[in-house]
Amino acid sequence: MSVNVLVLYDNQGGQVEALAQAVAEGVSRIQGAQAIVRDLSSASPEDLLDADSIILGTPNWNGITGRLKSWLDDMSDLGREGMLEGKICAAFTAGWGQSSGTEFTLLSLLHWGLSWGMIIVGLPWTDRMAVSGSFYGATVFGTMSPDDAEQAKILGSRAAQMANYLKAGGMTSIF
Repeated sequence: MSVNVLVLYDNQGGQVEALAQAVAEGVSRIQGAQAIVRDLSSASPEDLLDADSIILGTPNWNGITGRLKSWLDDMSDLGREGMLEGKICAAFTAGWGQSSGTEFTLLSLLHWGLSWGMIIVGLPWTDRMAVSGSFYGATVFGTMSPDDAEQAKILGSRAAQMANYLKAGGMTSIF
């Protein structure tokens, strides 16, 4: 059995792409998981529908970028129709300051998943969390460090692993 994990990101400012690649590398650690990496400019609604897990990324511009918000707004019919319900959602962001709202940005991304009936996957506490990442997802402050890259890989692996788990056991709507 295989799962498709969509790593969808907005690379405005050029800081997020390396983090997206690290997330995808983490996905590839899980047997049967395939990462589909899409910059927002090449993404389609079908990418969302074909994915078992969706990992959203954006630069931290005091929240998500306007371009990503607009794209997600345009996809809201998929959520309202329940077409994304039961899929995994996770998030990552990159910014230039450690106290510049990265957790708010992650929570904003995860809000989309919650509103679409998705299942949220974050990062558990480890000693690495003292220098990188957040419970809510993977982060970078400035240039990506090895700890940042490992947190992103762990996030990708967790999202793929949970998608495998759900696909193997199945999940049905309660409605």
